[in-house]
Order: sequence, then C-alpha cells, then structure tokens
Amino acid sequence: MDATPDLPGPAGLLAGFARRHDPDRFLSALFAPAEARETLFALIAFNHELARAREAAREPMMALIRLQWWREAVEEAAAGAAPRRHEVAGPLSAEIRAGRLDPAALLAMVEGREAEETGEDAVPLAERMRATAGVMAAETGRVLGAGEEAMTGLRQVGTAYGIGGTLRSLAALAAQGRDPLPPHAEPREAARALARDGLALLKAGRRGLAGLPARAVAAALPGVLARRDLARVLRPAWQPGQASGPRGAGDRLAVAWAGWRGRF
Repeated sequence: MDATPDLPGPAGLLAGFARRHDPDRFLSALFAPAEARETLFALIAFNHELARAREAAREPMMALIRLQWWREAVEEAAAGAAPRRHEVAGPLSAEIRAGRLDPAALLAMVEGREAEETGEDAVPLAERMRATAGVMAAETGRVLGAGEEAMTGLRQVGTAYGIGGTLRSLAALAAQGRDPLPPHAEPREAARALARDGLALLKAGRRGLAGLPARAVAAALPGVLARRDLARVLRPAWQPGQASGPRGAGDRLAVAWAGWRGRF
C-alpha cells in the first residue's frame, strides 16, 4: 500500500503531492473507489495549502492574505471562471466546476483557518479542529456518497483526528513558537484531558457511523490513527516534548486492515 496509484496526468501529480504532504489521509484515500480518488487528492492538497499558510508566513496578516487568495480561487471556480495558475488551484477548480467538490465546504475550511489566525489562544482546540479537520472529514464523506445522517459522526471523527494529530505534533509546534494547549495549564495534564475528550468524540462518532456504506469508509479511516494517537498520550511514560517521528508500520497496518474490511 506504499505505492502511489498509477494515475495519468494531473491526478498522478496530485497523488504524489498528497502522499508527500499528508500521508495519513493519502493512505486513507487509497481505500476509496478509484473514480473518487482524484477528487480526494485535490481536497487533501487544498487542505494542505490552507494549513501551510501559517508556516509560509511570518505574521498573521500574511497568513490571512494567503487564505484570502484561496478563498477567491474557490469563489472564482464556483462562478465558472478560469482557474488560477497553481499546481493545486488548477485541479481544485476542475473538481469544483465539475460539481464533485462543494464550494461551501471548502470556504468553511478557509474560515476555520482564518479563525485560527485571528484568535487561536481564545478558541478551544476541539472547536478549531471541528472547523478544519471535522469539516474536511464530512466533505470527504459527501464525495464518497455518505448520507446526511453520517455527517455528524464524520465531523466528530475528523475532529478527534485533528486533536490527536495536534498532540502528536506538540514538539514540532513548539519549535515554531506555537502552543495549542490551554494557557496557564500544566502541559502534560492539559494534553491528557484533550486526549480523553478526543477519545469521547471518537466513540460518539463511531456510533454515528454504524451504517456508513463501505464505499465511504475512507472518510472515517483517519479515526483509526486518532484512536492510536490519543491512546499514546494517555500512556504513563508519555511527555509533551516527545518528538513523534514518521508513522510506524503498526499505524499503517491498522488503517489498511480497517480499509480492507470496509469497516471503521
């Protein structure tokens, strides 16, 4: 499952982009029907570009300018305008104009990132993850044919994945001068409280996805990694400053097993 699918043209390029920049969601997308993967790779690439707005900017205003650029790219595509010249904006525009990606969901993802730039310290982590990773999980499910009854569960699973990923990345975030934990809290206990909240969200999400069709299971597969990431934080030896490193074989195999079974 490590190989990038042999897709022609822009699809193959986006697959490689997704694999490099978001290997978790890339692996999950491999368990989607083949005809939907190009759309999912475009969504993954778009999410990465939103996430890197902060990394590529030295101050919040510059990040907001980058996010505005993507807002306008989505709005222009929805209006049928020619795509912007960008390795992600072009394929993204094609998916929007073909009706395979929902502009409203993409704009909601932009708004979630904008909220991070304007009030990260004032907005709880779970709320920020719900507006970003949660919205993305729901849009992934919609692309794969999940019904409206699954949207709450997918948002909960996506939020839990976002919390787990953030806790997994605490050392890297600290190196960037960022601290996503609640202010004035003891870091280890604050992280453990967030992990427990994330596991509760994940449990609720799994109940809500009991009837998720097998073709849409890829939308929920990041929850497999969320469960493992959050459980690690609750281990007695875990410390916030531990570097996470790349995913191990156990994480990848857990996703693959769930994907092959078609059940989350």
